[in-house]
Amino acid sequence: MRLKADLTLLLVAIIWGSAFVAQRVAGQMGSVYQFNAARYLLAALVVLPFVKRNDVLSMPREQYKWMFVAGFFLFVGSALQQAGMVYTTAGNAGFITALYVVLVPIVLFFVWGERPHWLSIVAVFLAGTGAFLLSTGGRFEVRAGDALELVGALFWTFHVIVLGKHASKFEAMSFSVGQLIICGLLNLGVGIFTELLTGFSWPMIFAIAYTAFFSLGLCYTLQVWAQRHTPPADAALLLSLESVFAVLSGWLLLNETLIAIQIFGCVLIFIAVLMSQFKEWTSGKIDTNHLVEGR
Repeated sequence: MRLKADLTLLLVAIIWGSAFVAQRVAGQMGSVYQFNAARYLLAALVVLPFVKRNDVLSMPREQYKWMFVAGFFLFVGSALQQAGMVYTTAGNAGFITALYVVLVPIVLFFVWGERPHWLSIVAVFLAGTGAFLLSTGGRFEVRAGDALELVGALFWTFHVIVLGKHASKFEAMSFSVGQLIICGLLNLGVGIFTELLTGFSWPMIFAIAYTAFFSLGLCYTLQVWAQRHTPPADAALLLSLESVFAVLSGWLLLNETLIAIQIFGCVLIFIAVLMSQFKEWTSGKIDTNHLVEGR
């Protein structure tokens, strides 16, 4: 059962990584808010059947507040991520987005006063160096898309912290659907005023369907099942491979390439992500539930 769970989580990481290609396809068409609105609202409909009616009827008022806060951070993070996709590659977006794992302990220190582990501090320097090499190829020239992805990673960080500190108090499935709906509606509202309402082409429909049904809907369900049958350390390691599969998918499907120094930057970011979780792996207390959100 553990082997099946680990293989399932590996499949989840592959789907999440390949989802950056679908987002890149939508980004090349210039769609940000309309694309996000469609996929998040569709994802909410996919997950909705898993929500028990009694859990919806008995939701406390406090849950509505934190669903909105989580949905807002999800909205900003997803909007910046998708906007960055217009100007950068799927691989860059995947690795830079992964920086939120490194940023969590740093934000917890500066905002909530929680002292980070020394490995987290080292990881930040490694991740910063890796992000610079990946984005610039060793030259001091940061691309606009990579900068948007980096700011988006900060909002993913706040989203993770909100989930860790508040979402655990409430029923998980109803909370997830609630934040997906809020994120979708916010994207829809902004899109109405900032983007021309155009018809969706077949590549766009495919990108929406793939990210909604597979990246959000299917992977959420698979992750919930798999994490019941495998140690948290296994789950964290396997799911962190998402950024690697983002690069591989961009190379295989979109002919995106990286020079040697950019590959070295990817390696540094990946090491930083692993280091930032090392303390939790050794204690067996790592919480990977947040990793499902915002793909």
